[in-house]
Amino acid sequence: MVVCGDDGLAHRLAAELRSVYGEQVTLVVPPSRRGVRQPVVGRARAVALLGRMVNVTANRGAGGDGRVVEAAELTEAVLADVGVDRAAALALVYDDDETNIRAALTARRLNPRLRLVLRLYNRRLGQHIEELLDQAAALASEGSPGPDIDASTTVLSDADTAAPALAATALAGTSKVVQTDGLLLRAVERPPPRPGAVADPGLCTLALLSATSNDPAGADGSESSGEQGPQLLPDAAAVAAATGRGTVVLEQVSYAGASAASGRGAGVPPLASLFSRRLRWSLTGLVGCVVALAVALSVVTGKDLLYATYVTLLDLFAINEPAEHQSVPRQLLQLLSALVGLLLLPVLLAAVLEALGTFRSASALRKPPRGLGGHVVLLGLGKIGTRVLTRLRELHIPVVCVEADPEARGLATARRLRVPVVLGDVTQEGVLEAAKIHRAHALLALTSADTTNLEAVLYARSVRPDLRVVLRLYDDDFATAVYRTLRAAHPGALTRSRSVSHLAAPAFAGAMMGRQILGAIPVERRVLLFAAVEVAGHPQLEGKTVGEAFRAGAWRVLALDTAGATEERRVRPGADGASEGARASGLVWDLPDTYVLRGEDRVVLAATRRGLAELLGRRTRERAGA
Repeated sequence: MVVCGDDGLAHRLAAELRSVYGEQVTLVVPPSRRGVRQPVVGRARAVALLGRMVNVTANRGAGGDGRVVEAAELTEAVLADVGVDRAAALALVYDDDETNIRAALTARRLNPRLRLVLRLYNRRLGQHIEELLDQAAALASEGSPGPDIDASTTVLSDADTAAPALAATALAGTSKVVQTDGLLLRAVERPPPRPGAVADPGLCTLALLSATSNDPAGADGSESSGEQGPQLLPDAAAVAAATGRGTVVLEQVSYAGASAASGRGAGVPPLASLFSRRLRWSLTGLVGCVVALAVALSVVTGKDLLYATYVTLLDLFAINEPAEHQSVPRQLLQLLSALVGLLLLPVLLAAVLEALGTFRSASALRKPPRGLGGHVVLLGLGKIGTRVLTRLRELHIPVVCVEADPEARGLATARRLRVPVVLGDVTQEGVLEAAKIHRAHALLALTSADTTNLEAVLYARSVRPDLRVVLRLYDDDFATAVYRTLRAAHPGALTRSRSVSHLAAPAFAGAMMGRQILGAIPVERRVLLFAAVEVAGHPQLEGKTVGEAFRAGAWRVLALDTAGATEERRVRPGADGASEGARASGLVWDLPDTYVLRGEDRVVLAATRRGLAELLGRRTRERAGA
């Protein structure tokens, strides 16, 4: 396995491949003087990994399970030197999309059988690049000898992978979210049931929370002092025996409503917002006056109402003949119509100016409206913050953004979604107050600076101690220390610390192993993966019932994917004990334990990282073949 990158995701991905999957890893990073600090991914694991890796600049060609190569640019010579032509998979996780695309095109030419995993922020471009590289691999492998190798191309985004978990943590009643096949699934943390009460297991029970989850001084998922940590994928006996421990259950949520960005055109305000309420009342009053004058003229002259309205409008705009030789009531009505016409001119001018001002402000950043409350304050509109903002608006959650950089990439998205933005340094006094933090529901601190996120959270807690906060932190040790301190200081408020690379690395590692990772859900400081797997070739699944295929603490079959099945293989009511057909999404979630998994089936399963490595790792297949 070859991993190339210039930030913390590369280091964490290399550690994931080495420690979880046991793969030989070559890590390509910029020279140390230009690189970034390595994240702490668990000190024992990181030290063991780096201790086994050999720096090629000091000992080129030495043995071991991996090596570290320093290269300022990822050229064709560097790719050849790290053995891309012999590698099974290559991950390009540079922060720059162009660098990853250029290296992917070169690597595909060097090794058409190489499995590629790219990190791209531009999703539309990523789809085209994925199709192009897959087509190039298919053409290059036609007629070539050798075994079939999965030379697929997978384009992922760390922002898209982490955004659902970050956004969902800020929502009431929802702590984790993963999207699969058009369905939105949420993992909900539930407190321990009261004595004698029966808890609703939802679709299934994903985890038992740690014994310290209700202790303000406990760590997020710690196992200190002999306390039990989180137990992932427990069996029924473990769930029944657990007392005083909360659970994480999986629920299916119907995706309600379209995206906030897909409704009204960008920059086009609704008609009611073109004019102020005072102006609308003025226009209504003038229209009422015109109607009253027309009715009065019809009564005085005996003409029909339509003709009287026409004459009144002529008088209103001062284009009618003077009523010199007509009755006194007719002359009075003409004078009143002229007076109403004089009043109409400033109102029309005000309407034009307000409409122009509304269209002009539609292209500018909005300010938080007065009386706003129950919203989410989002700090940082970089790559991660922009994705989280889009996800929150898709869920119709009111958001106020705070950004220090007036040229940030997410400002265009905020303007398009008509989201209020406060421009200013969040560490300066008054910025969070302008975002109405004292009436907010939650705070998401997602800037790239740990100290900025921590300072913003501490200041927000001083303003409102019970505020729900989620902060993005770089390494695990610092995140755990911050979490324990904040929860001990504010036991009545929800605090969560998340690392983007921690959430994204399992998905990238699974893609390098040739598996389709649908998403990752954090359970305290651990991660639970959701993957789509072909049953064929896996003796732990093929020919076994759903109940027999379940391994507590490792993996669990959740659903059967019938989207690609033929009519003969599609699940029918009562066939093999299956449930009543497939849902509209193509996924059957309520599979009975007696359903027998066949080789042509494709299933969605939840697994721990080590469980997925054991079930789908290359070493397992090699041992099975031997």
